[in-house]
Amino acid sequence: MNLPSEYEFETGDANDRGLSEATEFLRRCLSSQTDTVQHYLWRDDQVWAKRAVAARPRWHFWLLGLLASAVGLPALAPVHNPGGEHAVRTEARRLRELASRGLRVPAVLAELPGGFLMEHLGRPGQPTPSLAEEMNEHTRADPQRVLALFRQGLQATARVHAVGTCLSQGFARNLVRCPDGVVGYVDFEDDPQATMSLAQCQLRDILCYLHSSAVYLMEAGQLDAARAPWREWLSARTPTLQLLVADSARRMRWLRHLPQDRRLGRDLQRARAAWALLEG
Repeated sequence: MNLPSEYEFETGDANDRGLSEATEFLRRCLSSQTDTVQHYLWRDDQVWAKRAVAARPRWHFWLLGLLASAVGLPALAPVHNPGGEHAVRTEARRLRELASRGLRVPAVLAELPGGFLMEHLGRPGQPTPSLAEEMNEHTRADPQRVLALFRQGLQATARVHAVGTCLSQGFARNLVRCPDGVVGYVDFEDDPQATMSLAQCQLRDILCYLHSSAVYLMEAGQLDAARAPWREWLSARTPTLQLLVADSARRMRWLRHLPQDRRLGRDLQRARAAWALLEG
């Protein structure tokens, strides 16, 4: 999808014209787009248009929500997301904020009440796989690769915390590897800082990351090997975060009693593996 070549703007400097063109392109996308997120080719670059939709149940948070209630960990509680225009405004704002702090996120090219347009983190036609996808792919074929990817996710999370902010959902599926190897960040429809302190938000980041990545380490036989980089990562964090992690591990200790039976579901496996690493 491209704008007609004869489309012209009579006023404004080059930057204004570029913004106006991006806004008009977004308006045309949203007028016919049916998917929540859809990619397009514009100016020989791949871009993504995200439109406002009603909030939907976020089933991947169901177990974390139960854990939050059961063990008194507000950092794990799902953040309310009303969806619609509020969600796209929040995501566009957070993307701009993180970009201003030097973090690798998609650049926001245009924004309208019904959605926004953002750059692709890779190159046209080239994938930007998430760490979750890559770890899952290599659990059997290359266990050492799974461990290396886990470390890369820890480092990416540390970069976010080092500039004084947090992610929205720090799952491994929201950390993507760009073609140059740098890890980028996606999915910011909610803002945890609206309901909890920055320290709690950063605790939430690491708990979500462990919950979503430790199961791949377990399946690759690398859970024990991952304890050293995990302890090294934690020792470099602030005393406040270290205390919060220690308290979380204590509150989640009962997870060690969960059976290692795949028939009970992958979510329970994730929780048990995360606790095993958190405790280690």
